[in-house]
Amino acid sequence: MNIDDLAESIHKTAVEKKFWEPMERMEKQDNFIFYCKQIAMIHSEATEVLEALRKDKGQDKVVEELADILIRVLDLYEGMRLEDDVTHSLHYTLLKKININKDRPELHGTRG
Repeated sequence: MNIDDLAESIHKTAVEKKFWEPMERMEKQDNFIFYCKQIAMIHSEATEVLEALRKDKGQDKVVEELADILIRVLDLYEGMRLEDDVTHSLHYTLLKKININKDRPELHGTRG
């Protein structure tokens, strides 16, 4: 299973659980606002990782919250793909980006 297949499966569950129900009632131009809310939820999950680390909740909780980030990212990607707001494969784009990063200098884009 590649990451695009995983995104499809995750999104199917999210739709079944009514997380995407508002999308069905929206005009196409309102997708942007819905996507912004989804991105805010990804940010919220990242904050939960931070809190799990800060409060020393243990590695199980940290990994669980990291998984939540991935679930939300993949769900958003698939939702956007189904609306034709993205057309590129996340799987192949991720592999391409990994290879680009391999060729970058140490600490690229940061101040030492």
